[in-house]
Amino acid sequence: MDRMDREIFGVIGICGTVGNLAARVLMDHGFKVIGTDLKSEGECEFKHTLDNYDIELYFSTHPKSFFDLSTCIVPPPSLEKKSPVFKKINESNARLMDVEGLIERFQPDKPIIYITGTNGKTTTVSLMKHICYHIGLKPTEHNLTGLQGNAEYIPPLQSRLNGDVAVLETGISGNPGDLRFIIERCKPSSGVITNITPDHLKKDQDFLGYARIKGELVESLKNKQIIINSDDPTVYGLVNNLDYSGDLITFGVDYNSSKEGKKLCWCGRELSINETIPGVGYYSCECGLERPDPDYLAKDIKDRSFTLLTLKGELKIDLKIMGLHNIYNALGAFVACREFLNVDIEEIRKAMKTFEGVPGRLEYISTFKGKEVIIDYGHNPCGVETVLRELRKIYNNKKIAAVITISSESGEVGDIDILKRSVSLADFVIPASFYSRKVAKNSIYSEKILLTDNAPDKFRKGHLGATSNQVVEGLKTASECDADIILCLGEAAVTYKQDIKTFIGV
Repeated sequence: MDRMDREIFGVIGICGTVGNLAARVLMDHGFKVIGTDLKSEGECEFKHTLDNYDIELYFSTHPKSFFDLSTCIVPPPSLEKKSPVFKKINESNARLMDVEGLIERFQPDKPIIYITGTNGKTTTVSLMKHICYHIGLKPTEHNLTGLQGNAEYIPPLQSRLNGDVAVLETGISGNPGDLRFIIERCKPSSGVITNITPDHLKKDQDFLGYARIKGELVESLKNKQIIINSDDPTVYGLVNNLDYSGDLITFGVDYNSSKEGKKLCWCGRELSINETIPGVGYYSCECGLERPDPDYLAKDIKDRSFTLLTLKGELKIDLKIMGLHNIYNALGAFVACREFLNVDIEEIRKAMKTFEGVPGRLEYISTFKGKEVIIDYGHNPCGVETVLRELRKIYNNKKIAAVITISSESGEVGDIDILKRSVSLADFVIPASFYSRKVAKNSIYSEKILLTDNAPDKFRKGHLGATSNQVVEGLKTASECDADIILCLGEAAVTYKQDIKTFIGV
């Protein structure tokens, strides 16, 4: 009998992200797996990912039979070695394999590309996957509904699932080593950096220090390939500062803008940017850093189309998604599919034309009281400004009411910045979350700001800045003002999309 037939892997914490993915990696490699979790079956939110697998599951308990049947047990990284469960593992006849051991045993067997940056990661990843599906390539999917899955053990395990290619979104919590931890376990051969802005800075964190963490991807891809938005001076300067020696491919846009911005250069000076989107555009610094001529350039930009200029010629690109920020996202996906996966240009163009976008990104919901209701995940200052600026271009002279459901991860400084940018671009601003209302009352006065009738209770949970009731209260106030467009901003607006639909009768 083959060892694979004899070996039974027991996975503890099957309802958690790591346990779920570890079990699926093992089963994708042909092993028999049983799983257990103290959560009930009804509480196991990712159980649907296991429906097509032959796996025996134990809920609400870790029964003795689980330890008796398992020849090798995989515990979650969070399980304390002094816990009663770990004692049961040690008393059993099973071998112990931690997640690091599993990752070491099953090496990735497919092309792997990382997409990182402050904004645009999710759309770039989704569009690239859409192109892959169009040409018959299957990307690995973690399928953890409602979870970005871009940090810690999720990308390394996702890269080991069945599939032809791994297109991985990677984020950081702002600590040195965040990206390196993931990269060392996935071994990508290409990467995309969309942009780097100060939006995710922790309190008192140095911007260039934060940017250097993104540089861990650049350092890991020396002598390999990296694709960057060279319209961002922070990204282009980072690559130059690290003396990148691999296959550097750049993309950018040709777009006239009267918006002037400032950003800290790597030399320590503040440089001026003729911005296309916040923090990105045409720039030059006394130190010699200046925007290069991109290898891939979008020009003749319309609402949902552009001409792509490459070293080998021009072609017309049509999109369903709108906004200049999405043209940057489309460029990143196009270049990655062409240069990394060698996909035929015509096939990329066909696929891009059918991409509907990512739910929660400038997503139209319905018309309510004569106003178009749109939701967007934008949850940091640059993201909020970008969305509002793009809506201004798309809807021209129509009045916009912005409902802020955000509590900034940068604290009060971020909350103030979000509100200031909203006030400068929207016709009406409704601070629906507790923290946005707090800064509206204490720090910012504007006749554009409309407060809800009911003051929101203090609330914040991770990136979730408002409750369902707070989102609806904000929408209710916005629906009563003289606006044409209602834009609900923040993770809460997306999370409670169904409650928004219920309120407006969709």
